[in-house]
Amino acid sequence: MTGAARREHENPGEAAVLLAVAAAAYVVLVAAYGRRFARYRREFLADASDPVKAFAFFTFVAGSNVLGAGLAAHHLTGITAGLLLIAGLAWLLLGYGIPGTLITRRAARPALSGANGTWFLWVVGTQSIAVAAAALPASGALPALAVACWSIGLVLYLIITTLVLAALLLFSVRPADITPPYWVFMGATAITVLAGAQILRLPPDPLTAAARPVIAGLSVAAWAFGTWLIPPLIAVGVWRHLIRRVRLRYEPALWSIVFPLGMYGVACRGLGAAAGVSWLVTLGRDEAWVALAAWAAVAAGMAASLLAPGSERLPARARARAASEPAICGRAPAIRAVVIMLVTRGRASRRAGEVVR
Repeated sequence: MTGAARREHENPGEAAVLLAVAAAAYVVLVAAYGRRFARYRREFLADASDPVKAFAFFTFVAGSNVLGAGLAAHHLTGITAGLLLIAGLAWLLLGYGIPGTLITRRAARPALSGANGTWFLWVVGTQSIAVAAAALPASGALPALAVACWSIGLVLYLIITTLVLAALLLFSVRPADITPPYWVFMGATAITVLAGAQILRLPPDPLTAAARPVIAGLSVAAWAFGTWLIPPLIAVGVWRHLIRRVRLRYEPALWSIVFPLGMYGVACRGLGAAAGVSWLVTLGRDEAWVALAAWAAVAAGMAASLLAPGSERLPARARARAASEPAICGRAPAIRAVVIMLVTRGRASRRAGEVVR
């Protein structure tokens, strides 16, 4: 998403190379998930029933659909359709399975006490289906699927916002609990805007024509609310690190800040192009430099942590603990961020000459 927000000259060759690298990284990530499931199945399944970690599994849905949307821009629609099908099945399994497990589980503390920023990944995964469906040629039930998932994602956003805010108000919160994934609160609005903008640019049919005014208006509302959220999120970071003295150092969760920043720029450009608002397109292109700086800073922190003395050889217990941690807290976010950045950078390269009409 960072790359997609940048202003670039059209370069199909560069886009193809970046997409190939992103596809390779996606394969590595899927293999890592498969290996973790095979070797640490008990821990893997325990994460799926832990309210603090479970919703992180929706990153598989989002990553698959973002890659598929990038492939669709290169006319590889067959692969895009396959990824959309796989992601859709995973979305159904997770969307029904995780809430059902959390509701029926037996635990000392209620599931609501574990509500955090990762819960918004349910919204991100849902809206990514709308993005991928809208990226395919409009035929059959695809426009209806895009509209339906956009609508479901919007309602889920309202529900999850209520639950997360209730958890923050009802349970004691430590500075260390306000983690970077809360930025997904804003990122979920950004991908909602992007999905809405893509639906607005679909060829009209009875369903999309009926939904167009609602989607246009609510996309603008989501963009405004997401923009409003940025200052409070920055203020929370200042409170956490400068006032409450939580040490600022690299942690994989920092990639949860990079994705929303990149997505916000892409959403601004998409909404501006769909609505014919040139200053929104300009805002998205200018914001790209902020997203790029954040990506570079987090990448540098990750490299420094990997190269630090003692990082290569961990005790057996530490390796087992790392392997048992959820996807959002492992190295997977770094790979995911690279996949999303490279895919959307390639897509932006192909559309960089677009003029708002």
